[in-house]
Amino acid sequence: MSQPKRPYRFIISGGGTGGHIFPAISIANALQAAAPGTELLFVGALGRMEMERVPLAGYKIEGLWISGIQRSLSAQNLLFPFKVLSSLWKSIRIIRNFKPDAVVGVGGYASGPLLFMAQLLGIPSFIQEQNAYAGLTNKLLAGRVKRAYVAYPDMERYFKADKIQITGNPIREVIKNIPADRSEALAFFGLEPGKPILLVLGGSLGARTLNRSLVAGMPALAKNNVQLIWQTGAGFAKEARERIAPFAKDGFYTSDFINRMDLAFSAADIIVSRAGAGTISELAVVGKPVILVPSPHVAEDHQTKNALALSNQDAAMLVRDEAAEKVLIDAVIDLLHDQPRQQRMSAQIGTFARARAAEEIAEDMLAYVIETREDRS
Repeated sequence: MSQPKRPYRFIISGGGTGGHIFPAISIANALQAAAPGTELLFVGALGRMEMERVPLAGYKIEGLWISGIQRSLSAQNLLFPFKVLSSLWKSIRIIRNFKPDAVVGVGGYASGPLLFMAQLLGIPSFIQEQNAYAGLTNKLLAGRVKRAYVAYPDMERYFKADKIQITGNPIREVIKNIPADRSEALAFFGLEPGKPILLVLGGSLGARTLNRSLVAGMPALAKNNVQLIWQTGAGFAKEARERIAPFAKDGFYTSDFINRMDLAFSAADIIVSRAGAGTISELAVVGKPVILVPSPHVAEDHQTKNALALSNQDAAMLVRDEAAEKVLIDAVIDLLHDQPRQQRMSAQIGTFARARAAEEIAEDMLAYVIETREDRS
């Protein structure tokens, strides 16, 4: 790829959860790999986890004073109009100062004001839509985007057909290179070889149902010599440490957030997880047996739809949130004793893998920017 007169510049906006932040960072890494010297700026929401995670990945980030509307009656909703106006005004300043060639929204509160102002200012905008439905912000922005990068078919309900490109969801680079040798992973988490290992992921913010299910099932896990790697979320971390104390000798590891997910996936025999779109994209590349417990607290119940897409192909097991405390750990133990099904599920989930999503998105955006620069020159 030929070098530009000045570096390409992109703003990547969005966040709120790991499901938005990790794909955003993957796109940023792919842009820099495809065009070394590319300048990148992230825009997130003040107080959200992107303000910490993005700098740790080596990128600059600006924060907007923005949040969603509370579904219940809340005094915070009275501030919403002021937050929107503040975020729109700051988005103008950010765009004019940084002078991006293009902006891309990955979902989350901050993507709305930034992309809206970019479109008004004539800056090309792109959307990366992770789910099988488009959220309200992306629906409002859809008419003016240059491309919508999606993970599911039949998205013409939300985006113009000629703007859609099916790429899958970007995943973290480390997920593409899971160590086959588990010795480093076992040492990192303090686990023993020869005993089955369960990895439980409630997402970057934790999941109350999964945490309660583990508390209820911990004696059964210990009785069956199942070792545990448990991402609890910050709100449950202290209680989780207290709960595992009587079982510590049995190889139970907890953390509010697991930074070495490559080692966690390497160690795991079975994975229990929520069913966010980004998570499922990573699990498909990892290719291990998965039990999905969809969160019921998301728009249009999209996690259940994600989980059904896999469970209908025997690529994953589905346990309903309302039943999880009673049946999840029994399902784990049954699956651990069913090697043929584990092998079948591993093979099936692998058919959903798309490891080059970030690269495809980066290459397409760069091609568009290069073409429009040449048209202007």
